[in-house]
Amino acid sequence: MPKVTEEYMNKKREAIVEAAYRVCLRKPVEMVTMMDVIEETGLSQGGIYRFYKDLDEILCDMISKMRSDYNFIDDIERATADPEARFEDIVHHVCQVMAKVMEAHLLDIQKINFDLTVLAINEPERAGKIIGGIKNKRGNFEYLATVMMPKLVKVCKKQKLKPKTDPKDIVEFISAAYVGIEMNCILTACYGGAAMRVNSKPQPLFDVLATTIITLFGGEA
Repeated sequence: MPKVTEEYMNKKREAIVEAAYRVCLRKPVEMVTMMDVIEETGLSQGGIYRFYKDLDEILCDMISKMRSDYNFIDDIERATADPEARFEDIVHHVCQVMAKVMEAHLLDIQKINFDLTVLAINEPERAGKIIGGIKNKRGNFEYLATVMMPKLVKVCKKQKLKPKTDPKDIVEFISAAYVGIEMNCILTACYGGAAMRVNSKPQPLFDVLATTIITLFGGEA
């Protein structure tokens, strides 16, 4: 029997993850089954279990790959690298980057992210297991919450701006607004927005978000 190398195993896992990704583009993630993935790969039922013990383990690797492919962290850090940058300029740069990346991935990665949110609502224990197994822990949202938001607060203090409410509450609002923009844009792009009376595009909404953030922090909108 020929020796099975680690490279061979990794290539097979990558092929399985790609197959799962294609299935998730066609179906809501919550409705995807292991049999769907098996049929997409062309492997036998026993064959796929040589590489993954269950569907959720495949989803873990799929999300890890998505986080690598859909990563605006570097773009934001380049846009905000100037230590003398004004608070207002940083906010506009960040919102422009988020709008550009979201628009580019509305029909693929954003759609799957939205489905994963629905899964988390309906099956929190399962979602926790999937998220806990992800190798790439630093996703875009985690970066915004743990790095970018504190940076905005720091620059706000440096410019001696006077927020109109508690900065912690503003940060919570930004998080909720981002999720709302994502949901409306996904409904428009993937689920027939007209039928739901939704016709949202990322760029205009992020422009408004930038103006709102600046105003709430006491900057010059």
